Amino acid sequence: YTLDDDDDDDDDEGRYGTSFIEQVSVSHLRPLLGGVDNSSASSSSSSNGDTDSSRQSVSECKVWRNPLNLFRGAEYNRYTWVTGREPLTYYDMNLSAQDHQTFFTCDSDHLRPADAIMQKAWRERNPQARITAAHEALDLEDCATAYILLAEEEATTIVEAEKLFKQALKIGESCYRRSQQLQHHGAQYEAQHRRDTNVLVYIKRRLAMCSRKLGRTREAVKMMRDLMKEFPLLSMFNIHENLLESLLELQNYADVQAVLAKYDDISLPKSATICYTAALLKARAVSDKFSPEAASRRGLSTAEMNAVEAIHRAVEFNPHVPKYLLEMKSLILPPEHILKRGDSEAIAYTFFHLQHWKRVEGALNLLHCTWEGIGVINSLLFHEVSVYPKKELPFFILFTAGLCSFTAMLALLTHQFPELMGVFAKAFLSTLFAPLNFIMEKVESILPSSLWHQLTRI
Repeated sequence: YTLDDDDDDDDDEGRYGTSFIEQVSVSHLRPLLGGVDNSSASSSSSSNGDTDSSRQSVSECKVWRNPLNLFRGAEYNRYTWVTGREPLTYYDMNLSAQDHQTFFTCDSDHLRPADAIMQKAWRERNPQARITAAHEALDLEDCATAYILLAEEEATTIVEAEKLFKQALKIGESCYRRSQQLQHHGAQYEAQHRRDTNVLVYIKRRLAMCSRKLGRTREAVKMMRDLMKEFPLLSMFNIHENLLESLLELQNYADVQAVLAKYDDISLPKSATICYTAALLKARAVSDKFSPEAASRRGLSTAEMNAVEAIHRAVEFNPHVPKYLLEMKSLILPPEHILKRGDSEAIAYTFFHLQHWKRVEGALNLLHCTWEGIGVINSLLFHEVSVYPKKELPFFILFTAGLCSFTAMLALLTHQFPELMGVFAKAFLSTLFAPLNFIMEKVESILPSSLWHQLTRI
């Protein structure tokens, strides 16, 4: 499958902002501010202006790294072993390669032999070549990024991956502490600190995900909360989506509501996880007693209306999700990158959250009734409760655009056909002044000639 396989997604490109490739330039200049989930703590010293620009650049980014992406060696490769087919597209893996090069390398890598090898390894297309390079780097010295690569691509179970990430954590923490002390000694040391921060954050996040996959959900929640406290700006890079999924697994709905209250903010970029989790909590309050027949007779209560409006907003944000939640379309493995408000985001969300909707009695029934009533046809919706109102261009902008276009067309025609346009211009001017000439003749015929003579002399 492609990253987004709907016919109308090409039209979505203009509506949903800049692409990931365009975002790479921002990520290269300020790695904390790119449209991916790994980031460093050095942004904590940035100004408020930088923070505002980071929010704007993040919200405009169209393609994001899937915050719940699977492990290649322990999960994606199982599909390949069984079917003989690749679960990821080349485009998706190429985006991941860009992520790795942006966040796990820096300009001073050539100073350490192991880092120099890993810099080449992240650019390798062949998985076996990458794994071989990681082993070569470890033969020279301990290298956190080499352990990361082996945990992601060579480990065949989550248990093996967790062991490798724990080894990477020891090295990553040591490098982070060392570079933190030297970061103010120059641009080179600052770049090293950003890289070491990115590595440390990535390791801790993946360790938390390992704990979640191995059933130690409470431990995973604690690790995610600690990570978000240690690096506050990371709240903009979707670690809260991992936290939401883990809290839903624990059925800790009060904490889920608290997280939503913090991150379901109009100034922060939304996601299917945010919108549909908010809808799930509203539906949970009324879904067990909801009946379409009863609602049609007596009307919707306040709580039911709130739930319906929350579902409206969620479907408006991503209209592809209901078909997967209602199992009207078959699921596939989620990609490593998702298109916001597209089919790939719907797949990624449903893959991890379908069980949470099934656990809430009547939630899917309420979703189905509301979704059918909306009548969505694979497009965005605009309604009275919309938080994404349809934008209308001011009349002045439309008038100016039309005037400029008309002037440009006249100039082009005059340049190409000067004689013909001259004839048209004379005819137009004569037609334009014909009413004025007619009025002047009438005035002359009505007024006395002596009075008219005196007026002309004046």
